[in-house]
Amino acid sequence: MTPTSGREPLVMGDFSRPDGARHPHHPRTYEIRDPDEIRAVTATRPHAVTDPVFACMCGESWEDPHLTEEAVRLRDPLSPDGIPARHRARWAGAAPGVLRGYAGALARGEEDPDRPRGVPLAVVFGWLGAVREEPRDAAWLLAERGPERLLAAAPTAELAWAVRETDRAGLEGAVRFFAGEGFTTRHPKHRRVADTARDLLLRYARSHRPGDLAVLERRLLRTPEDRVRRS
Repeated sequence: MTPTSGREPLVMGDFSRPDGARHPHHPRTYEIRDPDEIRAVTATRPHAVTDPVFACMCGESWEDPHLTEEAVRLRDPLSPDGIPARHRARWAGAAPGVLRGYAGALARGEEDPDRPRGVPLAVVFGWLGAVREEPRDAAWLLAERGPERLLAAAPTAELAWAVRETDRAGLEGAVRFFAGEGFTTRHPKHRRVADTARDLLLRYARSHRPGDLAVLERRLLRTPEDRVRRS
């Protein structure tokens, strides 16, 4: 481990409550990058003034003698004003308006909230694509799980049509989804995508996500023509 600076994140480990309660969408590890949040966390350690502050604060538990009441409050994933809750609230607040209620339910800890009706899949692709893959803060699991739950439930033909209707952020999300396990797990026998959508995905991957190109070429099978019609 190396001492942290204002530019280096704190890597927070799992934080177990004595009652065993957990937030269902809280990651086992996450990063804190905001300078004010870093200062708030490090200030709660009694030895923070005299000892070096290290970039990893993993393995601390509720019973850790170094943790003050304030430290417990800031790190507890179920604390409404803790740092994990702040990360989740920021993520939910940045969701598209039609998805904000759904995002808020996930952020509050609902394990399987009702899926919103009538939201175009192109918007969901854009929601996933707008999420940066780094840094992995306390909401990153939600940022992947939330959109992917909505996309994985949709028929492949509808997903392919949404690729044609989405924007650049949506293509980012679509490539990530089609290249991921969520697509092949839910659609093992329904992987045929019309050439128009397939070409859009491959072209975007070639230019912006070359690491996903080979897996897309394997997973996306061709159809002879677009089979979903829109009037």
